[in-house]
Amino acid sequence: MRRIVLLSAVLLVSAPWLSAQATPKAKPKPKSATLHWGPAPAVFPTGARMAVVSGDPSKSGTFSIQLSMPDGYRIAPHFHPTDEIVEVKKGTFLVGMGDTFSAANAKPMKVGDKGTVPAQMHHFATAKGATIVAVTAVGPFALTYVNPADNPQKAAAAK
Repeated sequence: MRRIVLLSAVLLVSAPWLSAQATPKAKPKPKSATLHWGPAPAVFPTGARMAVVSGDPSKSGTFSIQLSMPDGYRIAPHFHPTDEIVEVKKGTFLVGMGDTFSAANAKPMKVGDKGTVPAQMHHFATAKGATIVAVTAVGPFALTYVNPADNPQKAAAAK
C-alpha cells in the first residue's frame, strides 16, 4: 500500500513536467511591423490605398484589411453580404446609413472608435483628414453600390 501511495505521489508531482515536455510550446510568429500598402481594389473610388493585415479578402474566411483614404474621400452608398467591423486608426471617419449620401447625416468615428455595420445595411462614408480604418469581415469581400452608376468599375468601363 505504501508503494502505491508513493508511486501515486511521484506521478502527481511529475505529471505537469511530463506534459510540458511532451508538448513543447510553439514560438509566437513574429508580426511584421510594416504593412504592405497598394492601391485599393477598383471597386473603391481612386485615391484609397489598402493593406491586408490577415486572411485573404478574395477567399472564404475571416480577413482584416486597413484602408487609407485622403481628406474628403467619399464612398457612395453601398452594402456588403456580411457584417463588417470597422475601427478608426487615424483621422475621422464619417459614416451614415441610407441610400443617399448626406454628409449632414453622417456620424463621426474618431481614432479608437469601433462599430459593426450589419450585412445588407446600406451605408456611406467620407474621410475628414487623412484617415485609416481597419475593417474585419468574412470573405470573399463584396461591395455593391446602391446606385450602380456610383461603381467606379462601371464608370471606367464606360470610358
